[in-house]
Amino acid sequence: MDADALTTAAGNAAWLWARVARARGYETRSGDGWVAVLGDERYGRRVLTLGPRAAEDFADLVAGEGRVVVEDAFGTVDLTDRGLAMRQLPVMIRRPGKPVDEPRLPVRRVGSAADLAVAERLVVEDFALENFQPYARGVVFPESILADLEFYLADLDGEVAGACVAVPEPGAVGVYWVTTGTAFRSRGVGRALMHAVLRRFDDRPMTLTASRMGRPLYESLGFEHITQAGWWSAPTA
Repeated sequence: MDADALTTAAGNAAWLWARVARARGYETRSGDGWVAVLGDERYGRRVLTLGPRAAEDFADLVAGEGRVVVEDAFGTVDLTDRGLAMRQLPVMIRRPGKPVDEPRLPVRRVGSAADLAVAERLVVEDFALENFQPYARGVVFPESILADLEFYLADLDGEVAGACVAVPEPGAVGVYWVTTGTAFRSRGVGRALMHAVLRRFDDRPMTLTASRMGRPLYESLGFEHITQAGWWSAPTA
């Protein structure tokens, strides 16, 4: 496991959620090797570990009713006795210096509130943010978030077919919510989005957490597996 790469990925995720919290008006807290976002009823509470020696002094944040997610990329916490179950997702990184082709589909950066709403709807409905359904404009991505994050839209057959979010920091960029509309899947939309973002940020490492279905795409683009992050949440029925 590349500890430096993992620290970079975890730090970018924490940066993302701090900006989301600010845009949505959520409270944030931090402790010994962790940061937490305390959201509304739909969002719940999210804790992210930031290093291999994160202390479990956030017990009060995961106890009780309501939605809770703990992202532990370092495998340092065991929350079984708190009634949570773990699933694993691959954390990946791509080093700079590996050229990619131009996107084969038109991809544009979001610059208006109207386009932001289009990206937001796609993510809520097709990335399946079930807690935020039915879709309501400006709840997941308030307009103020454009000051910190970059959103991209891909077009296919004259329609918006996909969206993604880039989280740029000076030392790295994270990619989140790479989404293809249900009617456009398996037609290169996700690849086009990734090509556009990789070409924009070709001067620094790029990190992401992949779904198992998405991992082959990212590996074909030069992403390397860092570790299997543990995502703790209440078990589903």
